[in-house]
Amino acid sequence: MRKDFGKKAIITPLPVLIIATYNEDGTPNAMNAAWGGQREEDEISICLGSDHKTTENIKARKAFTVSFGTRKTATVSDFFGVVSGKKMPNKVEKAGVHVIKSAHVDAPMFEEFPLTLECELKECSPDFDGSTYIVGRVVNTSADERVLGEDGKVDLGKVEPISYDSAAHAYRVVGEKVGKAFSDGLKIAKA
Repeated sequence: MRKDFGKKAIITPLPVLIIATYNEDGTPNAMNAAWGGQREEDEISICLGSDHKTTENIKARKAFTVSFGTRKTATVSDFFGVVSGKKMPNKVEKAGVHVIKSAHVDAPMFEEFPLTLECELKECSPDFDGSTYIVGRVVNTSADERVLGEDGKVDLGKVEPISYDSAAHAYRVVGEKVGKAFSDGLKIAKA
């Protein structure tokens, strides 16, 4: 048996993306965005509300960072999503995270978030039904050494990224390795 839910899109996993920018006065700002993903090998696309402070900042500074919410940062990640930068301009300070200036773009990063993409604005759509579509070119990926594997690559099991579960309005941990991409399916092809 199956149950129909109508027009509700349940897409999974939805990454918990922490988009960080600088305000016009140089203070850091951050928001939680779930509507985003990889567009090309070195590009990310994000759908943001046109009226968000972060959207204004990206348009003004032409740069932003994207950190991934983790098991350890779930509460602060949610805080960045439920509090508006327009209503609380010091929300990064209130969150208690430690700001690091990106070496590659005009945007902040946070020590507590171990995996961050440093992006330049590539494209920005005009307002479309209250949303702005942002495309960023990744100029650098910064990872804390604590989340690297023995091979020196990012180990998502150590990062413990979280995803937004739109069906349950919850965060879930992603990370368990269950197979080898571009390999395991070949077993069926050979059978």
